Amino acid sequence: MKCLYCGFQDTKVIDSRTNEDITSIRRRRECPKCGKRFTTFEVYESLPVRVIKKDGRVEAFDREKIRKGLVKACDKRPVTMAQIEQIVDSIEKNIYNSLAQEVTSLQIGEQVMKALKPLDEVAYVRFASVYKQFTDIDNFIELLKKLKK
Repeated sequence: MKCLYCGFQDTKVIDSRTNEDITSIRRRRECPKCGKRFTTFEVYESLPVRVIKKDGRVEAFDREKIRKGLVKACDKRPVTMAQIEQIVDSIEKNIYNSLAQEVTSLQIGEQVMKALKPLDEVAYVRFASVYKQFTDIDNFIELLKKLKK
């Protein structure tokens, strides 16, 4: 690793630590030439995952879209941001662990609904109504009947 102060090419690692979820490594480095110390972070390189939308468009996976949808569905509900982040983390982990380079938006939506249902039924219905694109009240009532059972 090149020293960011003097540009010397061969710095020495003096300490390494993994973060809490073991997704990156923090390294403390020292330059033998100028003696200065600095910190670097190494993260795992993952393959990009593409999302195939309902209309056939393809875009890069973006965990922020899942988080925004959950925040809207859980608005004014007793669901904490920590719970929302936990759902997003879990879904992202599932997607990357599947090793698939492409995933459909339907698969993502189903995972979100599966996580929301036991957490908060109102948030679940809110999310489902947008995700399933209800066109009339009958679709909505059908979902409520299934939820009631």
